[in-house]
Amino acid sequence: MKPVRKVVIPVAGHGTRVLPATKSIPKELLPVVDRPLIDYVVNEAFEAGIEHAVLVTGRGKGAIEDYFDHAFELEAGLEAKKKTQILDSVRACVHTAGAISYTRQQAPLGLGHAVWCARDIVGDEPFAVSLPDEIVARRPGYLKQMLNAYGEVGGNLVAVEEAPKEETSKYGVVAPIARKGALIEMSGMVEKPAPEDAPSNFRIIGRYVLQPDIFDLLEQQEKGAGGEIQLTDAMNKLNARQTFHACINEGEIHDCGSKLGWMKANAALALENPDFGDAFAEFLRVRL
Repeated sequence: MKPVRKVVIPVAGHGTRVLPATKSIPKELLPVVDRPLIDYVVNEAFEAGIEHAVLVTGRGKGAIEDYFDHAFELEAGLEAKKKTQILDSVRACVHTAGAISYTRQQAPLGLGHAVWCARDIVGDEPFAVSLPDEIVARRPGYLKQMLNAYGEVGGNLVAVEEAPKEETSKYGVVAPIARKGALIEMSGMVEKPAPEDAPSNFRIIGRYVLQPDIFDLLEQQEKGAGGEIQLTDAMNKLNARQTFHACINEGEIHDCGSKLGWMKANAALALENPDFGDAFAEFLRVRL
């Protein structure tokens, strides 16, 4: 069983649900407290033991590459003013040379197509996928939990969490076969089923571990929902050939893909911040 060394992070989307904030900056650079979304996701991957992050970018996303690079003028200015703590936080964004690479999705053809664009960099080995809209602040992160599960069962995995039964029509959910602890062997995935038709209330969240066979399926995959190449469609085909498990993750994941979700994430993480969490809580108490 080959180890999972790489993660694919699709960052080519326009962020239409949070416009106009994303009109001039990538949605992945929207800040949550004092760090952008993409920083949380990349750090989660490296802390899980991933060696190489592949960011699938698009037009207007060059600022993401700049974020993970040195800002020499800024760093020199901070150093001259002896603002050591801030300088350290700025330099922490820069990872080992070659640890992050970029490939471009030249047309908005869907999540499945974005993952397929990374095929030559990933090569013939299992890999992870992390969606940048969803962030985990606490450790161990979701990806670490999934890689631990992969070490037990191999194959393919999706991260899930329980959702209220009446809300299954908002999410993709898994169809379970058998459960053992935090792992559910599954027969497939169903997109946004009505509550009375849902095979479970375990909703899929934006972390996956996939075998490289998915790339051949994505290359042949026809457009699905929304006129896009859907990753879920290809995963269902792969599920017919290989084992798939859902991993029930511990902890809280914040979905920042909507305005309300982004604001909730900022509030939750601000309250947990050791520097000003108590002051922020008092601010909210007075306001409410």
